[in-house]
Amino acid sequence: MSQAIQPDQVSSDWRRELRAMIVLALPVVLSEIGWMLQSIVDTIMVGGLGPSAIGAVALGNAVYYTPSMFGFGLLLGLDTLVSQAYGRGDHEACHHWLAQSVYLACIITPPLMLFGIAFSLGFAHIGIAPSVAIPAGAYLRILTLGTLPLLLYAAARRYLQGVGQVRVITVAFVFANILNWFGNWALIYGKFGFPRLGVPGSAISTCVARVSMAAILFFYAWRYEARRGHPLFRHWARISLLKICQLARLGAPAAGQIVLEVGAWNLATLAAGWLTPVQLATHQIALNYASFTYMVPLGLSSAAAVSVGHAIGAGDVAKARRAGWLAIALGVGFMLLAAIAFFVAPGPLIALYTRDAAVMAVGPSLLGLAAIFQVFDGIQAVSTGALRGLGETRVAMWANFFGYWLLGLPLGIASCFLLHWGIYGLWIGLTVALIVISVILIYRWNRDSNRSLSVS
Repeated sequence: MSQAIQPDQVSSDWRRELRAMIVLALPVVLSEIGWMLQSIVDTIMVGGLGPSAIGAVALGNAVYYTPSMFGFGLLLGLDTLVSQAYGRGDHEACHHWLAQSVYLACIITPPLMLFGIAFSLGFAHIGIAPSVAIPAGAYLRILTLGTLPLLLYAAARRYLQGVGQVRVITVAFVFANILNWFGNWALIYGKFGFPRLGVPGSAISTCVARVSMAAILFFYAWRYEARRGHPLFRHWARISLLKICQLARLGAPAAGQIVLEVGAWNLATLAAGWLTPVQLATHQIALNYASFTYMVPLGLSSAAAVSVGHAIGAGDVAKARRAGWLAIALGVGFMLLAAIAFFVAPGPLIALYTRDAAVMAVGPSLLGLAAIFQVFDGIQAVSTGALRGLGETRVAMWANFFGYWLLGLPLGIASCFLLHWGIYGLWIGLTVALIVISVILIYRWNRDSNRSLSVS
C-alpha cells in the first residue's frame, strides 16, 4: 500500500519544492536584474555622447568590477553560514556572521580602492585611444568611491537572503535604478541646473545609488529582526579575527571563481580596447545583453544556495538535491528563451543602445554567439550556487581557471589577433570556455549531491 502511494508523494514533494523555489528565487532574480540595470543604464545614458563614451564606460567597469567582485565574493560564504544557521534555528549565529562580514568589508575596501585608482592612471599608456582612455580613467576614479557601500550592500543582501527575506532587495534596486537613471540624465547632460559632466557624471550617479541600496537593506534588516524579537544591533558582535578568517576561507574560493570569470570577460574588454572604438562599443552592448540574461540564472544560483543550505542545515539531503535540480532546470529554461530572442531580433536589440551604422553591422553576429552559449552559461551559474549550498566552493574556481584562462582566453586572443577574426575571435574563445565549465560543474553537482544522499 505504501509503495502504491510513493510516486504521488514524490510528485507532491517536487511540486512543493518548485513553488518554494519560485517564491524564493523571483525576488532574488529581480534583484540581480536590478543590479545589472545600473551598468545598462550607465551605458545607454552615455550612448548619446558617441561610441567613445560607451567604450569609456565599458573599460571603467571592466577594471573596477574585477577587484570589487573579489571583495563581493569573499562575502559569499554568508550564503552557507547564514542559511545553515537559519536552518538550525540559530538566530544569534546569523547576527554574528553579519557583523563579521561588515568588518571584513571595511578591511578589504582600502586596497580595492587603491587598485582602481592606480589603474585609472594607466589607460593612456597601454594603447587605448585617448578619446576613450581619458574619460575611462575619470569614470573609474569616481566609481571607486562607491566600493564600501557596494560591499556593505553585499553583506546585508547575503544575510537577508539567508534568512529568507528577499523582497526588500528588489525594492531597494527599483529605488536605486530610478535614482541612478535620474542622476545620469541630470549629471551627464546638465539638467535641472546640474553641471554637464559627461561620462564622470554617470559614475557619480552610480555611487549615490549604491549608498541608497546599502542604507535600505540595513534599515530593513534592523526592522525585521526587531519585529521578531531578535534585535540586530542590541548585542552587535565584536570583531573576531578567527571568525573573519573562517568567513574569508569559505568565501575565498567563491571570490576566486568570480574574479576568474569576471576577469576573463573584462580582459576580453581590454583586448577589445586595442581594436577600434566601434568594435569595443559593440562588444560592450552585446556583453550587456549577455550579462543581463545571466542575472536570471545568477539569481537562481543564490536561491539554490539558500534552499540547499536550509535543507542541509535541517538534515534533509533529499530535499537539498531536489532544490538544486529544480533551480538548474529553471535556469536552463529561461536561457533557452533568451537564446531564441538573440537569434530572432538582434537588430532591434542593438538599436536600443545606438543606431550607429558601423555598430549595427557588427552587433547581430556577436549576439548570435551569445545565443549559442546561453544555456551553458545558465547551467554553470546555477550549479555553482547549488554546490555552494552544500559547502563546496572550490570546484567552481578551478573549473573557471581551466575553462577561461587555460582554454578560452588563449583561444580567443589567438583567434582575434593572430587569425585576425577581431572581436568575433574573442567571443568564440569565451563560448568554448563556458561550454567546458558547465559540463564540469553539472557533473560535480550530480556527483556530490548524490554522494551526500547516499551517506545520509
